[in-house]
Amino acid sequence: MIDGPDAEHAVATFLFAHGAGAGMDHAFMTTVAQGLALHNIQVVRFNFPYMIKRAEDGKKRPPDRQPKLLLDFQNHIEQFDNGKLVIGGKSMGGRMASLMVTGIAADTPMVSNCAAKVRGVACLGFPFHPPAKPENYRGDHLAIITVPTLILQGERDTFGVRSEVEQWPFSAQVSYQFLADGDHGFKPRKASGHTEAENITIAIEALAAFIKNCVNSEDAE
Repeated sequence: MIDGPDAEHAVATFLFAHGAGAGMDHAFMTTVAQGLALHNIQVVRFNFPYMIKRAEDGKKRPPDRQPKLLLDFQNHIEQFDNGKLVIGGKSMGGRMASLMVTGIAADTPMVSNCAAKVRGVACLGFPFHPPAKPENYRGDHLAIITVPTLILQGERDTFGVRSEVEQWPFSAQVSYQFLADGDHGFKPRKASGHTEAENITIAIEALAAFIKNCVNSEDAE
């Protein structure tokens, strides 16, 4: 599923992977994709294999194992590799994107470290740990990642709240921005004075600026 201009006329291509529980056509994914398209960014959404099966028969399935997810991600990177590719995703999709540019990918059968093909990584609601289980930290690779990486995180995200994110060790390539009072989908509480639409708009603007900067910074080298 592609939003925005074709690759030749786009300023960049963003390969956008979905989270564990909802596919590429989820409202959040659609809103972000369409918002980025207005910035002249081509957005490519895809479903991981388990989500394709769910779409075919309507049966809910758990996500594929990590090696299968990474291999599928690599196939899409190779398909859309055009010299101005940024990859990312919502929750699990963002974590898989970040793994694709590390040695973890290279240690996976039939998968390679794709850092040379990717200009940046963007994670929307990074699942640093399962809710209420901070001991199960899943962000160790972010301390050594070598590709520019943006994390957009709701301040109240139960997969990693602001106070946690601010104290974890990250590579100098990692930057992060918080969405006011946002949960895992950036939705704030009514009493906060903020709205979900407002937070998602802020996220789109930050993401578009990051993607353009990733492409332009390498063009200038």
